[in-house]
Amino acid sequence: MIHLFNGFISPYGGSDLETLELYRHLSADTKVRLWATSSRASNELVLQYPIRHPSPLTWDVPDGGTYVFLGAHWRGKLWPYLIPRPRRLIYVFNTFHPKIPALTTRMPRMLGWPKAEMVLISEFQKRILQLDGVVHPSPIDIDRFSPAPRRPDRAFTVGRLSRDSAAKHHPDDTQVYEALLADDAAVRIQGGTVLKDRLAARPQVELLPEGQFPAEEFLPTLDVFYYRTGTHVETFGRVVLEAMACALPVVCHRHGGYADHIKQGENGFLFDTPEEAIEILATLKANPALRASVGHNARQTAERLFSSVAIRERIDFYRS
Repeated sequence: MIHLFNGFISPYGGSDLETLELYRHLSADTKVRLWATSSRASNELVLQYPIRHPSPLTWDVPDGGTYVFLGAHWRGKLWPYLIPRPRRLIYVFNTFHPKIPALTTRMPRMLGWPKAEMVLISEFQKRILQLDGVVHPSPIDIDRFSPAPRRPDRAFTVGRLSRDSAAKHHPDDTQVYEALLADDAAVRIQGGTVLKDRLAARPQVELLPEGQFPAEEFLPTLDVFYYRTGTHVETFGRVVLEAMACALPVVCHRHGGYADHIKQGENGFLFDTPEEAIEILATLKANPALRASVGHNARQTAERLFSSVAIRERIDFYRS
């Protein structure tokens, strides 16, 4: 039995989606249970998936096997002391908060759990934190994502997808969007209602709430995917790889886990300053052939990273 633990707070959170995608792969031929570590678990997710809350009072608790914590931890809870000892303890560390691996690896003696095995989700994260562990990119079902023919009547459209949080948007993004609008481009952002005070309403701007469209429906409406975050730094940035799976050229800030998979000018673009981003976007707007070739290479990158063979090798780690 493999038990997967996550907060399951948001249907659009990277950690939540990573857990559910891992569940999809493992449950094909392995017994798997989902456990919510937060009392604020999303009702939408609880209704859609067999997610439980550990309850020692009713003995609805994990019963041994392999315990996998994804973006969550078990410290500060009573139930770990009342349940069978796991055979393996795995922590999928998908943030930059050093206190969490410390909580997980420093085992209370009376608990008697095995030493935690660490899984990181990008080489970028591993370099910054200098942690030991295997690196598994957050699993993505790229069969959901596919290129779509461009509508000739649509303005050149740059956009992005994220949670609707100020931490997901950088103050310099406004400068980039205004430059695009001045060049008669359109800006379409799902998870962008927090920007209403920064971007004046006009026909070329579309700010949608998070989750209005599934990612596989929203992303193909763009010509270029632009991405930079604010105070939140992406340890991996699965949405960037989803955009690449849609054969979109991606233009992303250099500081993020996704940068490990982007080769400048080949399958995407990285920038340091808003001026660099504006120049790259202007070049892409003027050169449809470049957009097509970079987008083609981006799709190939996603196919290699999330091939059935690559996914199987990572999934087998949890079954061993």
